Amino acid sequence: MPKFSHAFRLGLLLSVASPLSVSITSQAYAFELFGIRLFGSDEADRDIIDPVDYSIVLETGDADRGVKKALERTSLLVADEDQPVSGDLGLVIKARDDRDRLIATLYENALYGGIVTVTIDGRDIDTLPPNPVFDRSRPVPIAISVQPGPTFELGDISLEGDAARLDPTEFDLVPGGNAGSLVILRAAEQMAERLKEEGRPLTNVTRRQVVADHQTNTVDVTIAVDAGPVAPLGAVTVKGARTVDSDFIAYYSRLRPGQTYSPEQLRKAGERLRTLGVFSSATINEAEGLDPSGSLPIGITVSEGKHRYFGIGASYSSLDGGGIEGYWGHRNLFGQAESLRIEGAVRGLGELKDVSDVTSLDYTAGITFIKPGAFVPSGTLEASIKGSTLKTDYYDAATVTGKVSYAYELTDTDIVNAGVSLAYDSIDDAFGDDNEYLTFGVPLGYIRDTRDNRLNATEGHYGTISLTPSYDFFGQTFFTSLEGSISAYLGFGEEDRFVLAGRLNAGTLVGGGDLSAIPATRRFFAGGGGSVRGYSFQEITPKTAADEGTGGRSYVTANLEARIGVTDTIGIVPFFDIGTVTDTTVPDFSDIKMGAGVGLRYMTPFGPLRLDVAVPLDPYDGGSRYAIYAGIGQSF
Repeated sequence: MPKFSHAFRLGLLLSVASPLSVSITSQAYAFELFGIRLFGSDEADRDIIDPVDYSIVLETGDADRGVKKALERTSLLVADEDQPVSGDLGLVIKARDDRDRLIATLYENALYGGIVTVTIDGRDIDTLPPNPVFDRSRPVPIAISVQPGPTFELGDISLEGDAARLDPTEFDLVPGGNAGSLVILRAAEQMAERLKEEGRPLTNVTRRQVVADHQTNTVDVTIAVDAGPVAPLGAVTVKGARTVDSDFIAYYSRLRPGQTYSPEQLRKAGERLRTLGVFSSATINEAEGLDPSGSLPIGITVSEGKHRYFGIGASYSSLDGGGIEGYWGHRNLFGQAESLRIEGAVRGLGELKDVSDVTSLDYTAGITFIKPGAFVPSGTLEASIKGSTLKTDYYDAATVTGKVSYAYELTDTDIVNAGVSLAYDSIDDAFGDDNEYLTFGVPLGYIRDTRDNRLNATEGHYGTISLTPSYDFFGQTFFTSLEGSISAYLGFGEEDRFVLAGRLNAGTLVGGGDLSAIPATRRFFAGGGGSVRGYSFQEITPKTAADEGTGGRSYVTANLEARIGVTDTIGIVPFFDIGTVTDTTVPDFSDIKMGAGVGLRYMTPFGPLRLDVAVPLDPYDGGSRYAIYAGIGQSF
């Protein structure tokens, strides 16, 4: 099969769940992706009653670079300079609000002696009349002057009430330490949270006093917390459910009357319900007081989203040609958040030489059913049947696979799963044509996930282990696949603007006699966006004397990325990938391939948009020379 020297893939997906919109008017131009304005303005921006234009000058005195940038980000007058304000009084109100925001920013940076002065048209805002009138023959000039003053440190720290038994140093309250207002506020909240974790739901911060001494440039802090009694959970009620069974919602939340109160458990219950996909919102509400039995009633409030959804899409790859795809799904099939998804795709349209030769295309079709809360709240049952035809550079395969699996959550971070599968494969590869396999498998797996964010992790790790004993009835061959993967993330700097991410994957096939006795779809290949970037899909593989790829019995790949946040929304990611595939059960590292490149990230509420460009450092003769990958979420 012919190979291209480069890879490039573009895709467009239109779905009722993820709308793509472009809005253009005669007076303004704007582009929105998934409801997010990427550039341009809208005519509505000028639809303001009695608009007043203004100009703004912000002087920050001898503030250091970090404080200066914080003040500039805080000022809404600076951010909205191109947008008019409604009326002269509206301009004054916005200026006063800006002053409060700037003072708060100074306090956040422990600058309690700072002074913020705001003038409009040369007059201090404190001297303006109740209904000011400004000259609108030009944008009304606004000047803000900030004198940051000295940096304060923490002085005396006093904890009272139930907080008195806590150690203030555990909450970053240390004499001589950072006295920023956010540090103090966060400390009080963390103290209350610590006491709540003892099963005391009525914990409340009763006093938070901050006294600044301008002679010594220190801040004395007093925090008092009343923890209240230890109490269990009381009755759990559900509101807002329409088609989803209320009893199932309470059951799946795993909140039970009599349980020891835990704010973490309530938080996880809300997350658990939201991840079902049937609710547009799900909140856990605590009663303001205890019931007569001394328990805390809990209310679950949900708002159901659309249960039926569908989508259509198109894609193009220089390797595979064009493709179309579609899917339909139901998120609440029988009233207990059961999901059903039917999907199909046709690919390789660009490779079609004869319109009548539809057999040369790649087809995929499948149906998947998922039952959350199966047998126990922490169990999930999944059943699927999928069929596909696949043409790669090294084999052609027609496959039908049925699978039933059950996953059980051991803890919030640990999941085990087990299942059975039966797959029929008809494969043409380096070992001949019309090779048929009927393979029964028992996939077993374990997952540990401690990431703080699945689409854009800055700390934690994600590890998987899978073991699949298999038996091919046609060839009467027994073989076992063992694979493992571990990813780790470490953030540095303010707001984790620099994240070092690494991943290691490895796998081996044991048994099976000759390599040809194992279906090509079960053998190991590497290359592409999910392994060694820069090489085309499955390009890294052992080969026969005739230079035909066979796939291997073992592999190792590793990925390293430095994710650098340039702005709040833009990031760059230099990366390095390495991998090898061999025809022995233990990798011999005789053919190590490396790829390197750089990526661009655009942060959105649903995860980063990803664009990576990679080159192979040791390309094969006639192989790929570069590759471009796009997607949603980080590469791993």
